[in-house]
Amino acid sequence: MSAPASSIRPRPAPEGPGARGAAAPRPLRRRPWVRYTLRAGSLLAALGLWQLLTALDVNLWLRFAQFPSATDVVREFADRLGTGAYWQDLTDSLSRILTGFALAAVLGVAVGTAIARSPLVSDLLGPVLEVCRPIPAIALVPVAILMFPSNEQGIIFITFTAAFFPVMVSTRHAVRALAPVWEEAVLTMGGGRGRILVSVVLPGALPGILGGLSVGIGVSWICVISAEMISGAYGVGYRTWQDYTIVDYPGVFVGMTTIGMLGWLTSTAVELAGRRLTRWLPRTETTGRPAPARKEAATP
Repeated sequence: MSAPASSIRPRPAPEGPGARGAAAPRPLRRRPWVRYTLRAGSLLAALGLWQLLTALDVNLWLRFAQFPSATDVVREFADRLGTGAYWQDLTDSLSRILTGFALAAVLGVAVGTAIARSPLVSDLLGPVLEVCRPIPAIALVPVAILMFPSNEQGIIFITFTAAFFPVMVSTRHAVRALAPVWEEAVLTMGGGRGRILVSVVLPGALPGILGGLSVGIGVSWICVISAEMISGAYGVGYRTWQDYTIVDYPGVFVGMTTIGMLGWLTSTAVELAGRRLTRWLPRTETTGRPAPARKEAATP
């Protein structure tokens, strides 16, 4: 005799990895103070190794006998912080980098978007820019000297050129990679070209644009320091080269340290601004403690 149909219940299917009840594995996160401690420890370890190699006058394949020690550089750094010349050089280099980078960011995004969106602009500007792009910006120092009436304008031009091409290329690729369905949706709802540009193109390409800005700020520092060494009268690069010519090696390392810190601060500022502008993007959790597992909703 068969059992009633109402008493026979189907066996539930085994849940797969994407089932609702299974919590997706999440990466382990470290507490902020742990990360900061690790970062500070890595810097201190590098300084300690530097001090040890110079104190022991290590001369294997690398020669540290004539290398200034970490304490010598720290002492020289502290002395220069109290001088007006150091802060004047710092101000000059920062003003040059910020002016050139700001111009490159605006024009790079505009030109990259125009090339990606307009075949006519691509045909007119594309060949010229592609020929100029492989030329190192520092190789344009003679051109800047001949073209601009002052060294200051020439250095800003070199800084602008260094950052322009990474921003332009990343913007061009990011705009061309956008899905056409987004633009079609705006057109369907009656939006015009301006609406598409503001609501679809720029927000969609923003992650790629920010990548170009991060690369551009680093390349700009390389070129502005090189330009200051060649044709500048003030600036961190000029002062570092002057210290080298008078064999002031602790001063050279003070200049190098200053350049590194300025580059790190400006790159971090660009990254933080980018994170704030792209809050809508999903991010991987990497800071903090492991996230608690989500509570499953009770199923009837």
